[in-house]
Amino acid sequence: MASQSHDGSRPPSPALPQQPQHPREQWGSKNEFLLSCIGYCVGLGNVWRFPYLCYRNGGGVFLIPYFIMLFFTGMPLFLMELSLGQYGSAGPITVWKCCPLLKGIGIGMLCVSTLVCLYYNVIIAWTFYYLGSSFQSPLPWSCDAPANAPLCVSVCVSVFCSERVLGVVNSHGLQDPGPVRWELALCLLAAWVIIFLCMLKGIRSSGKVVYVTATFPYFVLIVLIIRGATLEGSLQGVAFYLTPVWDRLANAQVWNDAASQIFYSLGIGVGGLLSMASYNKFDNNVIRDTLVITIGNCGTSFFAGFAIFSILGHMAWRKGVPVEQVADTGPGLAFVAYPEALALLPGSVFWSILFFLMLFMLGVDTLFGNMEGITTAVLDEFPQLRVNMKHKILFLALLCFGFYLMGLLLVTDGGIYWFTLIDSFSTSFGLIIITLFMCVNQFCQDIVDMICLCPPWCTKLLLYFKACWVFCTPFLLLFILTYIFLEMYRTSLHYGTYVYPLWGKALGVCIGVVCCIQIPIWATVAICKESGTLKDRFQKAIRPLNSWRVNNLNISTQEPRVEPERIEGPFTVTLTEMDFTGIAWESSEA
Repeated sequence: MASQSHDGSRPPSPALPQQPQHPREQWGSKNEFLLSCIGYCVGLGNVWRFPYLCYRNGGGVFLIPYFIMLFFTGMPLFLMELSLGQYGSAGPITVWKCCPLLKGIGIGMLCVSTLVCLYYNVIIAWTFYYLGSSFQSPLPWSCDAPANAPLCVSVCVSVFCSERVLGVVNSHGLQDPGPVRWELALCLLAAWVIIFLCMLKGIRSSGKVVYVTATFPYFVLIVLIIRGATLEGSLQGVAFYLTPVWDRLANAQVWNDAASQIFYSLGIGVGGLLSMASYNKFDNNVIRDTLVITIGNCGTSFFAGFAIFSILGHMAWRKGVPVEQVADTGPGLAFVAYPEALALLPGSVFWSILFFLMLFMLGVDTLFGNMEGITTAVLDEFPQLRVNMKHKILFLALLCFGFYLMGLLLVTDGGIYWFTLIDSFSTSFGLIIITLFMCVNQFCQDIVDMICLCPPWCTKLLLYFKACWVFCTPFLLLFILTYIFLEMYRTSLHYGTYVYPLWGKALGVCIGVVCCIQIPIWATVAICKESGTLKDRFQKAIRPLNSWRVNNLNISTQEPRVEPERIEGPFTVTLTEMDFTGIAWESSEA
């Protein structure tokens, strides 16, 4: 792909006045980039999704397909996205100057990222609500609260979540969203204001914030593990979490769940990784970063499982029921099952504040990456916004306010139904198709150019990644895609006991189609812009533009290798008097 820039540039283009190139921001230090990527990848899914998937799919046996998917799909795609951003020093759209035919991948990433930002900050708003409620003693979802006296603790938490937080009991489904819940609307507004302030100066501000937001969750997890280990019944929960059920390996759903968790937690194909890597130095070792971030992220998921299930085991012991009856998935684990467990602990107010503060940090870090993908894409397409600070602030303010207005639908009484719909389809088959088109094998030479000063093992490891891009990753992605389409056809979408109507499921499919259909649309546009036969148009559309990598002025060890434009048509030469005097001068010397 991008390596074609070494073999030849694009056909002649008219001479245009050069746009003034402005130096691109860079990370203040290597640690800022690593912490930002780790904070982006280590999110709410590591805490509430991985532990549940692990016990549902055979306990410790789930780690086998999980790590296979990590090594053969997660790592190769992660490296591809980091490398594209770092080599091109551009966002998800502009970076496809390396191959204009695939510009739709960048547009599709932008669509996915927009949908994720839309619903992800709603989770942060829920976290805000619970965090504020945690400062009350007793906790408003505990049996000690006066309003909950006649109820048992499990009923208290469910009632608090469904009635006081979500208000879902007042809605009949998608067609009945009901009024906006003003408490959640205020929490959502506060969440977007915090995101706006943290991103006000781009990576210069968010790069400093991650020193707190990316490290604090690890401190909380360690504290929760230590506390959980001292509780009666904790070993029962950990045993349930890890006990292997070998028969589950023959189930295709286990492998699909492993792949979906890798995509969900690493944030592949959304554009956030590509954007953050675009602020790196040209010679940064992306292979080392890929290994550190991906293995660190998956290790965190496994580590978090001990914090979750040790306390769930204690809750099961207190209630005298099996662990599977107290465990839940998704938001139910974070906002129902775990708060219920916290309410049973001595000093429940302190533990609740600590837990929801951790969830807030995890959510904010992930949202930083998604928002960075959107803002970088727009600022690269309209560089005048990057130069004028006032215009940049105005753009960011309008973007956050627009997301807030759209997010109000998700904080109505029936907002959870819309939340589930967007969550189910925004990162489904559309995202898999986008990443499938990223599996190319011609980019290796450009990666070698970036890591030429790195240890020899990096170059050798690149051969493994190339094999994955050509064979393993596309095969596994096609398997996942086939499974998703089969499940989509055979099963219905539901939230609790509510089954989504056919038109709701069709709307979800349209959400996924909008993301991936950008690829053929923009490929058609790129071909139509060229001239000649269809074959000529295609060949021209896959060649890098002459401006590929021109925008990077911050290379530490070498200059960008940009091929000069070639004149491939007939031309005339106008001789001047200097030409003849030069000839006469040469004759007199002879």
